[in-house]
Order: sequence, then C-alpha cells, then structure tokens
Amino acid sequence: MDYMEKYNEWLENPIFDEVTKKELEEIKENEQEIKERFYKDLEFGTGGLRGIIGAGTNRMNLYTVTKATQGLANYIKKQGGEEKGVVIAFDSRHMSPEFSEAAALCLNANGIKTYIFDSLRPTPELSFAIKYFKCISGIVVTASHNPPEYNGYKAYWEDGAQVTAPRDKEIIAEANNVKFEEIKKIRKEDAIKNGLFNVVGKEVDDAYISELEKLALNKEIIKEVQQDMKIVYTPLHGTGNIPVKRILSELGFTNVWVVPEQEKPDGNFPTVSYPNPEAPEAFALALKLAKEKDADIVLATDPDADRLGVYAKNSKTGEYVSFTGNMSAILIAEYRLSQLKEKNQIPENGAIVTTIVSTNMTRAVADYYNVKCFETLTGFKYIGEKIKEFEQDNSYKYLFGFEESYGCLVGTHARDKDSIVAVMSLCEAAAYYKKQGLTLWDQMINIYEKYGYYKETQHAITLKGIDGSEKIKEMLQKLRNNPPMQIGKYKVEEFRDYDVGIYKNFVTGKEGKTDLPKSNVLYFALEGDRWCCARPSGTEPKIKFYMGAKERTMEEANRELENLKQAVLELI
Repeated sequence: MDYMEKYNEWLENPIFDEVTKKELEEIKENEQEIKERFYKDLEFGTGGLRGIIGAGTNRMNLYTVTKATQGLANYIKKQGGEEKGVVIAFDSRHMSPEFSEAAALCLNANGIKTYIFDSLRPTPELSFAIKYFKCISGIVVTASHNPPEYNGYKAYWEDGAQVTAPRDKEIIAEANNVKFEEIKKIRKEDAIKNGLFNVVGKEVDDAYISELEKLALNKEIIKEVQQDMKIVYTPLHGTGNIPVKRILSELGFTNVWVVPEQEKPDGNFPTVSYPNPEAPEAFALALKLAKEKDADIVLATDPDADRLGVYAKNSKTGEYVSFTGNMSAILIAEYRLSQLKEKNQIPENGAIVTTIVSTNMTRAVADYYNVKCFETLTGFKYIGEKIKEFEQDNSYKYLFGFEESYGCLVGTHARDKDSIVAVMSLCEAAAYYKKQGLTLWDQMINIYEKYGYYKETQHAITLKGIDGSEKIKEMLQKLRNNPPMQIGKYKVEEFRDYDVGIYKNFVTGKEGKTDLPKSNVLYFALEGDRWCCARPSGTEPKIKFYMGAKERTMEEANRELENLKQAVLELI
C-alpha cells in the first residue's frame, strides 16, 4: 500500500476518530506533507518510538502509540507477565498524559495491571519504579530534549533498563505485526473497577529520594559550607524541578535558586528554541541569574531529567565555564573514587562503564584507582545491561557509568541515566572542593594536569525526511566500503565496523571480531590516543561524528581537536 492509499484509508476507516480525519482533510492539497506522514510506519525501534506529533502512520498519535503498546502487551502475555504489571511515567510534552493513559488502558484491555504516575516524573524515577513495584516492564512517554513538536515512547524491562537484544527485536516484531483493528480497548472506569488501572505518586517519590540520599559520601561537609554554597538550577520547563529541589534541600543546601521563567512545566518550551542542556543558549537565563546571585555552580536538566548540563566559575577570571558531558562525568567519577579510596571502600572488583564515543580519560582514571573500565555501544541501555550482567554473575561491582551525551548514573537504584543523582553528586563535589578553596572548574584543571588534557567534540549533520535518511545511509556506506588509512595528518591505526562486527589493525595487520553487539557504527583509532567515530542518531534525523584528542596542555588539545574536526569534515 503506497502513502496515498494509506492516507485515504485513514480518512475512510471508522476506527480513526473525527478529529484525526479533520486534521488529515486539512492537508489534502499538500502531497508532500501526506507523503511525509504516510510513506512509512513510525518505527518501533530499539529505543522505542520518537516522532512529530500528528495524524499519520509516521507520526506520534494515539493510534501509533497504542499499536506499539498492543505489541508490547502481546509479548508480555507470551512471557506470562500480566500479573507483574507495567509502570508508566511521562514528561511535560504535548500529549504526554494522553499517550500515557492510552498506553495504560491498552495494557489493561489485555489483562495487564498498570501503575501510572499521577503527574509528570523524571525518566530515572520510572526506571527505579519498575524494580520498586517488581513490574515486568515500564513505559516512559518523552522525547527527551527534542524540539516541542516531538514526543516519544520508550520501553523498559524488569531490570529497570531499556530493552536490549534479543528482547528488543522480539518486542519490535510483535509491534510491527499489530494491525490498528487489533488494538484492544477498555473503558477507564472498568479498568479501575477491575484493579488494573492504578495511580501512584508520593510513595515512589519518597522511596526514590531515600535511595539517592544513601549515595552521598560527605554530608557533613555540605553542612559546613551550606551558607556559602550558591546553586542556580533550571529544569527547562520539564520534570526535574520538584525532585532536584527536594534532594538538595534534604542534603542541606540552602542557597538554591530556580530560574523562574523556566520553573513550570510547559511543552512549548517557550524560553528556549531547543530544550537541550548541551546547547549553550539553553543556559542564557540561568547564567543571567547566576551572575546576579554570584552562584558557584549552574545546572540544567532536560525535559525528562535524565541529562545534566553544567557551568562553574573560573576562579581566575570570574567567568562561568561550560562543562561537556565527558567533563562533568569525569568530575563525578574522580570525586567519588578519590573519596571511596580515602575511606578504603573501593572494592577489588570495582568497575566503571562508559561508551565507545566517550572520553578516553575514563581508562586513565580507572587505571589510577585500579578499577576495571568497560566500554559499550552508545546508549545507556547497554550500560544498564552491564550492571545486570555484573549482578547476575557476581563478577564486578558497578561504581559509576556515563555516556558523553550528558548522562550518567551513580548507584544501581536505576538502570538509566539519572540527572537527579548527578545534580546531587556534583553539588556535593562542589561543596567538598569549595571547602578547599576550589571551584569545580579549578578541580577540572587539576584533573587535566593529573591525567592529561583529553578533549572531545562532535559534529552533527541534520538531514530530514526521506531524502535525508538516504543521504545518511550513503555517507556511512562510503566510509564503510573505503575506510581511510589517514584522516588529515593522523594515521588510522585501527578501523572497527560494528555493523559487521569486525576490526582491522593497520599497524599489526591483525583482523578479528569486535566484542560488542551489532550496530551501525564506524570507529577509527588514530595515532597518539586520538580517535573519531561515525554513527546515525537513534532518535533524530542526524548523522553524528565524534572525535577526541589527548595533549600536554589545554591549548594543544584544543588546537589538535580542531585540526581533527576539520580533517573529518573534509573526509565526508
């Protein structure tokens, strides 16, 4: 069936409501818009659903959401997990409450119990709640830091992590096989009466915050500097406001200012073009407030509060300096490992988990503290999978995990990145270093001096629509078929193609299989501990190029990284 046939079916089929049909009638003269909405089904991929809100098979709407949920329900029933139930959370985006309720009722119609939060909650709390209620699965409705026209849907399994292979492919197959006519329905009042639709809230909040507080290492130092420590925070109109203020208050931080224009949830994200803590413009209002209050640290979480952006003061210039996700994660890792070492609490089998596109400094830190460093594919679900593996075979003790895209996890209360615990950890570290007369930026320089100046960057090319998707495939295929032996002035020492699972070492001539799952990722290890990597985004119409360098000084590292970036851009 081509896109025009699908369009006409949605207009004529009685299962689609009149509001949907009216929206589609309004685009009847716009064939390109019809094509974009119907040329394919919105893919229930390994990260769930994500797309523009609207009517059509390639859009986020009540029909595509419940189609995916019916597939998940079919899979849960095959696993005999109806009684365990599913917990559902949602963020501040448009249609998030409606999509969440529709998903819950679809599960209820299949005889599956649901626990749905009474209002918006952070993604990491959803991950925590799955284990808290001993559910078989979880759903969070969010599009993370995408623009306001987007929403999404992520599926989790009973360990609290997003579903991984082979389960992800099995659920996808179930969802893809569902026809709209097969989606089961139940009235909300009947679902409640039958004990299937359950609203949850404060009980989970209290348990979640309690677990975070247990992870604090130096509460007494917070009390010593609480009068002097100043924190500015913005939730960027998302879910982080209440839990961030609560955890900081309960730990004893008294000078916390929330950006008033961005405090309340708002799916339009009116003060930012892009609610992403990686973007400098997202910090404009927070930095203005920070200067007024003379804040020590400036923090921003994305709409579903799993990512954290950071600025801290340079004590020499008085200016606020931006931290990349790699930098803030390394700061937390160094702080926690140094304190555990001081307390003689680093286990013999301790481990840090990171991703192949994160900073190589992780290995240096792990070596210094004599803990194991594991690398996974991009995506925090793979870090969650490692935590599960460690617990199942009792091989390693998870200490910390992070990915370069501003997400990390302290502790094992969740299986996804958690900006609430990251805020707690960074503010605790800031208090500790403030007592020593250091800002977080001063400490970052100390870390560079200790391990070397590791610097990383990325370059993303956005290519929307059908043509864009094809161009991304062509770019990767060109690199895959003819891997360069040199990128700019840098020799390629090893090439890894994770899609076919092979590596080639050009120095030794050795070839072999990679030890990670199949993924459309190309990696180039370059001379001098430099590297670059190419992969399509799993959530946006982008191809991303990551790169990193290590040098003796900040100036050298910045210069070599810029040289490497230009060389990569010339290559593509």
